[in-house]
Amino acid sequence: MTVQPPRPPAEEPVTGLAGEYRNVRLPQGHPVVKSGKVGVLLVNLGTPDGTDYWSMRRYLREFLSDKRVIEWPRAIWYPILYGIVLMTRPGKSGKAYEEIWNKEKNESPLRTITRNQSDRLSEMLGDDGGRLKVDWAMRYGQPSIPDRLKALKDEGCDRILVFPLYPQYAAATTATVNDVVCRTLLDMRWQPAIRTVPPYHDDPVYVKALAKSVEQHVESLDFTPDVVLTSYHGIPQSYFKRGDPYHCHCMKTTRLMRNVLGWDEDKLRVTFQSRFGPEEWLQPYTDKTVEQLAKDGVKNIAVMNPGFVADCLETLEEIAGEAAEIFEENGGENFSHIPCLNESDLGMEVIEHVVRRELGGWI
Repeated sequence: MTVQPPRPPAEEPVTGLAGEYRNVRLPQGHPVVKSGKVGVLLVNLGTPDGTDYWSMRRYLREFLSDKRVIEWPRAIWYPILYGIVLMTRPGKSGKAYEEIWNKEKNESPLRTITRNQSDRLSEMLGDDGGRLKVDWAMRYGQPSIPDRLKALKDEGCDRILVFPLYPQYAAATTATVNDVVCRTLLDMRWQPAIRTVPPYHDDPVYVKALAKSVEQHVESLDFTPDVVLTSYHGIPQSYFKRGDPYHCHCMKTTRLMRNVLGWDEDKLRVTFQSRFGPEEWLQPYTDKTVEQLAKDGVKNIAVMNPGFVADCLETLEEIAGEAAEIFEENGGENFSHIPCLNESDLGMEVIEHVVRRELGGWI
């Protein structure tokens, strides 16, 4: 009698770096294994879910509780935050957001633009045969970094490039994104390999895109700006003195722009905006500079925001709105805000360039 050998258990394919491994199969009942894909996660600062008091309070609480943003001792800062700031600021901030809110989509412009950047980048990169996934997240608010990292991992991304959308490095922006990424990895049994995009404040593609956006905007105006301000989000002087390179990065970006445009320091100037609290921040201040220019008889200016890759509250309400009013109230005549690169062809050329460079060896 011939004895037949036992039949092996049914097996399931396992997907891997090159798609399906032709000669590697999992035994029946083995957990599903998804791997071999590469993810790209674009991350911007954040956005409230709405302009109402409680939506603003949730957002501001998360933002202003971050030790990277407010470096004061908790024993000093928290009584101020919970006793004063979160009682009064949500209403004021909500009214400011209401002025720029995307009513059609019921969301902030930052959310709209960041999603569009992600969608356009996905189209530009392609999916590399199903291996490449592009997604987006916010450091504060939704969609969150942990949620989107987990989603990419669940889709089989075992290599993820995290792109903090800040050309100039600051601990309060780039570092806090990386903090959350690292904390998220602590809870993962199977961690993906992670790369983070370094600052690109002096990248020639980025600098040339900024300069080109200035030239295109100035050509569209019916006046010629006597002065153009490059207004960057400020940080406290104390952060700079502790070693934050942000100020140097901002100064270099504008200096390189001058070289490309062929302008001098009087024509293209550096200022800093959005100061908060009693500390001294990086100077010169944008609002004070705009006011002084008008009082000095300068009639025509334009302001741009090289440190923001997407228009948001700080650019649309603070610069295009408040700064314009300050200029006109003090004798200025013509004011124009130069939009951020956003999801324009120039802006997407920069993002694609940086992503392709940092994905080297992965795709």
